[in-house]
Amino acid sequence: MTALVTQGTFPPYAKEALVGTELGSSQISTLLETLPGIANVLRSPVADALSHVIRAAARLEEFRIADAEELTRYAVRRSLMAADEADRILLDVQQAQQKRIDKAADRVKAQKVRAKAAKPKAKPAKAKPAARPKAARSRPAAKPRRPARAASRPKTRKR
Repeated sequence: MTALVTQGTFPPYAKEALVGTELGSSQISTLLETLPGIANVLRSPVADALSHVIRAAARLEEFRIADAEELTRYAVRRSLMAADEADRILLDVQQAQQKRIDKAADRVKAQKVRAKAAKPKAKPAKAKPAARPKAARSRPAAKPRRPARAASRPKTRKR
């Protein structure tokens, strides 16, 4: 690694000399292999925001307002969009996010109300009437016989 001191005209508020470090591609590769996880630190915030927005568009993860802010700041810095347009976009995004949060809160409230209504209310216990003894099941009673004919009547024969 070599350190270069840049010479030139500096604004009056810059009293220190700027020191730049020049790394070759092989040195960067070695550094990335040696220190796992440093790639995430060195990665551009714009690249992170872009990847998060793409994943959110595919519904693989939640949308983050911070990513939208980073992308609009990048677009304004690069003169890809005007600052007032970026502000309007961010305002729309924040309002949509707030609506989404409010709807989720309303759904939770509705679920609680439904759950409360679905629970049966405990009724006071009534005194049950005394249990009647069950009659033993037996054969049905035999039919009463016809009364016998009176003996006083003479039987008549048919001729």
